[in-house]
Amino acid sequence: MKKLNLKKNETLIEYFIKKNDITNILIAISGGQDSIYLIKTLERLKRQVSKPKLNLSYIYIDHQWKKSSNTQVKHIISHIKLIKSNMIIYQINKKTLSEDECRKCRYNIIIQHAIKYKFQLIITGHSATDKIETFIQNIIKGSGIESLSSLSIKSKISSKIFILRPLLNLDREMIYWMCKKFYLSIWSDSTNYFYKIQRNRIRQELIPYIKKYLHINIENNIISLINNYHYQNEYIKQNTIKLYIKSQHNKRAAINYKKINTQNFILQIKIIQLFCFHNFQMYLENSKLIKIIYYINIKSIYLSKIISCNNFNFFINKNWFYLNIKKSI
Repeated sequence: MKKLNLKKNETLIEYFIKKNDITNILIAISGGQDSIYLIKTLERLKRQVSKPKLNLSYIYIDHQWKKSSNTQVKHIISHIKLIKSNMIIYQINKKTLSEDECRKCRYNIIIQHAIKYKFQLIITGHSATDKIETFIQNIIKGSGIESLSSLSIKSKISSKIFILRPLLNLDREMIYWMCKKFYLSIWSDSTNYFYKIQRNRIRQELIPYIKKYLHINIENNIISLINNYHYQNEYIKQNTIKLYIKSQHNKRAAINYKKINTQNFILQIKIIQLFCFHNFQMYLENSKLIKIIYYINIKSIYLSKIISCNNFNFFINKNWFYLNIKKSI
């Protein structure tokens, strides 16, 4: 099973590169076992692929969480020098233990770097274990179905830049086994044991507890659930787009709510969200979405202002649901 998954993993990267004519690749690394194995895989692939010729460059974001950060940076630099490749390091001066803030900052730096230096593909070392931990975090936050299945193998962040997460089908145990097999130097990161970071507590305490006392196959079950949610989410998105196109006004920022209020509640929510984002790149709070759905389901209604949000007003007039900009006084 391990050999099969590993072969599929390498084939996926090669197929994606050739299909999209990728030549310039930016690899985001952390120095942990996932990153070290990813480097090994990509450098081997670089030697095997003759056309197109691959240009690999590595990027490392140093949040300077601990005193040994400089030592870790030196370890990563030494490893990259051994393989004779290029690497850029960004150091974050503002220290924070907020995982959400760090993640947003990290992604912003990586994407801006990719845009500036014209990289076509960003590859990250996220594994199946990361996918499970992210799923649990999103459940705790009360996230919707999109977030529960958001960490996908491939995605597109612009017309010219892709993100690929080729290790998502491999768990940490399998990656650790491969690192040992190839005698790869793994950096032991002490920040993995900072329990103020929620992900660490999930990894070190919650999942082991569930496996020991509740269900030993919890990780496989969560992966199956994530896959199911992915297909459900795709179905909902496709139907939302179809209904939104059918209900649009041909001139104004409006939709025919009579074509919406006969639909399932979740489709009504999604169409209103898409309507707001498509016209004004605006996200509505859940309470305001519920209020809008309530009004568009009332059968007898004449010209009526429903709610205000930021600089916008929402109206219903006859069969149409409108959004317009508030007039300045």
